[in-house]
Amino acid sequence: MTLYYASGSPTAELTLEDLRAALFSVLEQLGPRQRVLALPPDITRRHSQAGPLTTMAYEYYGDRLVDVMPALGTHFAMTGEQLSQMFGDLPQELIRVHRWRQDVVTLGNVPAEFVGEVTQGLWTRPWPAQMNRLVAHGGHDLILSIGQVVPHEVIGMANYNKNLFVGTGGVAGINESHYISALWGIERILGQADNPLRRILNYAERLFCRDLPVIYVQTVVGSRRHLPGGEEPTDLDDEPVVRGLFIGDDPECFERAAKLAVEVNFQFVAEPVKKMVVYLEPEEFHSTWLGNKSVYRTRMAIADGGELVVLAPGVRTFGEDPEIDRLIRKYGYRTSPEVMRFVEENADLAANLSAAAHLIHGSSEGRFRITYCAGQLAREEIESVGYAYGNLAEKSQRYRPRPIPDGWHTMQGGERYYFVGRPAIGLWAHRSRLPN
Repeated sequence: MTLYYASGSPTAELTLEDLRAALFSVLEQLGPRQRVLALPPDITRRHSQAGPLTTMAYEYYGDRLVDVMPALGTHFAMTGEQLSQMFGDLPQELIRVHRWRQDVVTLGNVPAEFVGEVTQGLWTRPWPAQMNRLVAHGGHDLILSIGQVVPHEVIGMANYNKNLFVGTGGVAGINESHYISALWGIERILGQADNPLRRILNYAERLFCRDLPVIYVQTVVGSRRHLPGGEEPTDLDDEPVVRGLFIGDDPECFERAAKLAVEVNFQFVAEPVKKMVVYLEPEEFHSTWLGNKSVYRTRMAIADGGELVVLAPGVRTFGEDPEIDRLIRKYGYRTSPEVMRFVEENADLAANLSAAAHLIHGSSEGRFRITYCAGQLAREEIESVGYAYGNLAEKSQRYRPRPIPDGWHTMQGGERYYFVGRPAIGLWAHRSRLPN
């Protein structure tokens, strides 16, 4: 196992040319390949630079790059417009759509004894390691798993083997992985590279993926405004910037990227935030399933009794999947005990544990108010799932009349709030809410 490339720091700024040179140098080291598969993320990770990196792989391999499968997990397939935004001139006939309910095989099971041990008895069933059959049995001599290591609500730090087992995973594996993390507790797992679910996925990779020619290409992306350890960023230029690139086939590749992501993507607030305002870019967020990154990534910064205002002009539905959308509408975003009771009492939710986990993750647990200002959901829909309704035009005019930088703002009249414009690339927290 090899770490082929590792470069980055909290202040590094890697250009596209830097990424191309690094990727090409590694591909040269690997030697000739004839049948290559790329596994990038979808449009929800468009700031990851996985789109350009995938295009660079096509530039290098040409017609030897035979398949490109966005690791959709449970998300909608990307539209032609989104594919163009993400991958530029990459031929769209190379795109393969992952269908998580149909296109998977089960490679084996992580033993129940191991699962019970790492979850401290919260989950004691064997965990099914599932993967898209094209990934598992496609006959590729190189699989490039491309993505961003960033704090994540289900896996602690996104990417690495999550790209395989969740990004191209199946119903049972995704359902149980999400629910295991929900039982463990979102605030115990956010930003933690070592956690029960990651240990389960690592076990599965060691056991079932030894013959898969996987190389991980992982970026760490931050904002120029988020300086390491700083609590009050001052630079007004908050465009995403690549702080690190790590390429390899072993755990060290992920571990080093995750260590840098902690320095780059954690943003600490000086005091618990009484009013947090998050903007969701309409090109990126069209459902609460995706848009609730506004909840996940800021919850540890919000004061008890505070309010989260979500400005979501593109949100038009709850779930990315018709059945999950129905379940969200039926049960709503409730507290953990309520959702766990719903699972015990209702077969439809018990059969869709990823939906149950999402309901737990999207709840404030009664600790703060969530006001959702969705561009294409009615008041009745928003309130039916347990959120407060906010008028998008009114709240946008009040809190975001023009593009504004992340951080603290004080309005005329004295109202103070904290603004986050790109929740997907960071994690905001007050130190009092970090796990011990």
